[in-house]
Amino acid sequence: MESLFGLEGKVAIVTGGSRGIGLMAARGLLQAGARVYIASR
Repeated sequence: MESLFGLEGKVAIVTGGSRGIGLMAARGLLQAGARVYIASR
């Protein structure tokens, strides 16, 4: 299946990425090819 968009070469910062919606957002960004940095308590 072809991706609708790609984030290869992009950088994303996810706050609250250790659980819940933030974690799922971080996983989605990783799967789309972004380099992800997570900030959490």
